[in-house]
Amino acid sequence: MPDQVHILSMGQMMPAVDAALAQDFVVYQAGSENLASVVSQFGGVIRGIATRGRQRTDAALIAALPKLEVISNFGVGYDSIDLAAAMARGIIVTNTPDVLNEEVADFTVGLVLSTIRELPQADRFLRDGKWLKGAYPLTQTLRDRTIGMVGMGRIGRAIAKRIAAFGVPIVYHSRKPQDGVDYRHYPDLKTMASDVDTLIAVVPGGAATKHMIDAGIFAALGPRGILINVARGSVVDQNALIDALRDGIIHGAGLDVFADEPNVPLALLVLPNVVLVPHIGSGTHHTRAVMGELVVDNLRSWFAGKGPLTPVAETPWPKTCKTKSA
Repeated sequence: MPDQVHILSMGQMMPAVDAALAQDFVVYQAGSENLASVVSQFGGVIRGIATRGRQRTDAALIAALPKLEVISNFGVGYDSIDLAAAMARGIIVTNTPDVLNEEVADFTVGLVLSTIRELPQADRFLRDGKWLKGAYPLTQTLRDRTIGMVGMGRIGRAIAKRIAAFGVPIVYHSRKPQDGVDYRHYPDLKTMASDVDTLIAVVPGGAATKHMIDAGIFAALGPRGILINVARGSVVDQNALIDALRDGIIHGAGLDVFADEPNVPLALLVLPNVVLVPHIGSGTHHTRAVMGELVVDNLRSWFAGKGPLTPVAETPWPKTCKTKSA
């Protein structure tokens, strides 16, 4: 391993990740309050970034790091990174695919059932002493539903596998049919929304998917409709969702992600027909530890001259980049 490789650790990376990075690199930890100061002092020597995606790795930051070679992202989604700016410089971008698929899929099934059967609401009903006055109202059921998957990537397939075990129909929307997937494919999302009553969003964030689930989709989904979002907050028009939940255009929603995290609008917080959780789909000790290891291993592999382990699809590797060493 070359000596004195300098790494920027952004966005309150897990302590175990920073400790592992410190074994092989010189690490500068930065949050939103001191990022500019760290870049001003050390930007000329920083060659790698480890980021949780809580702060944007935008074109200005990339331009301020003239020796930057690689950005290692903690998580599958990497929409906080300006890929165009990175690719223009031949900078490698990596993420942590696969290692969280099963965890997020398990979680999603729990969120689906919690939303349909109103488990958090029933919990509050009991705690508030309301059971003493009468039974909790009957809820919706999974038994008579059709699930429409918005996205059928690796996590989507893991979710669908679990949902299929409940014996309910599954269909999916994606840009093109997926190889090896037998479920019915819908090229048009609105058409699929009209034919199902439950949408599970599990697509990447970014400009291509921004607000793809909007007022028109909610109207097509209808008054029995339920939305589950474990993708990115940007995928859903949040204001349109609030209107749809408040006005009975759809029945309910289960949300793990939001438009402006961690800020969740009061208009959502007060609604009785939505289950809200704070972006915890992969949030277990086990899975986050494995994700953190992969963040570090991508950086170690790159600076050892072996190339990235899990480059994102858009990254220039291996076409235009060569591994670099000190």
